[in-house]
Amino acid sequence: MDLFLIWKHKAMLLKGTVVTLELTGGAITMGLILGIIAGMGVISRNKWYRTLSDIYVQLIRGTPVLLQIFFFFLGVPQIYNAVTGNTLSPDPVITGIIALGFNSGAYTAEIIRAGIQAIPSGQGEASHSLGMSDAQTMRYVILPQALRRMVPPLLSELIVLLKDSALVSTIGVMDLMFTSKLLGAKYYNYVPFLVGAGAIYLFFTVFLSRLLKVYERKYPIRK
Repeated sequence: MDLFLIWKHKAMLLKGTVVTLELTGGAITMGLILGIIAGMGVISRNKWYRTLSDIYVQLIRGTPVLLQIFFFFLGVPQIYNAVTGNTLSPDPVITGIIALGFNSGAYTAEIIRAGIQAIPSGQGEASHSLGMSDAQTMRYVILPQALRRMVPPLLSELIVLLKDSALVSTIGVMDLMFTSKLLGAKYYNYVPFLVGAGAIYLFFTVFLSRLLKVYERKYPIRK
């Protein structure tokens, strides 16, 4: 394996890494927003809010993330053209963030739901007996405890999202995966670049995994 090739193109690989991190950061931010909305929705007393949230979660969780990426990049422009008669040329990076964000939001919604429902119902009843409203109970009693339970699975979701971001290379995003394939094709030698890309992905996933273990040791969940 020619490590010199990796060093020679380190700037290009670094640029691809930055794009990968931008994809992951944008998607996890969008996923958190959608996840909070949908997560609160699936346990809401409002029938329409609950139904729409459940449809979103089941639809996204029940289809491959690669299909979702292609739908936003290829399907949405066709729908837009059919409705408006105008053409739409989506930006691959923005499309990747949106597709990954929608995917992450569905899984984050389940994390939010599980975290809230893990809190004993008696605490909510006790808060109501003290005169707190539903909103005050959720804000001051339920959420502070639920958030501590949510952090580990949210970090795990971030790790999964970082690896899934490689799929966005299929629509031409110049991320780490696409860059390694491009360089491999240039030299007819894929091994060093794929190994180099794998090492970078591994570095970030191991770092996040260690961060997760530190958090779990510092803030153990007590039942």
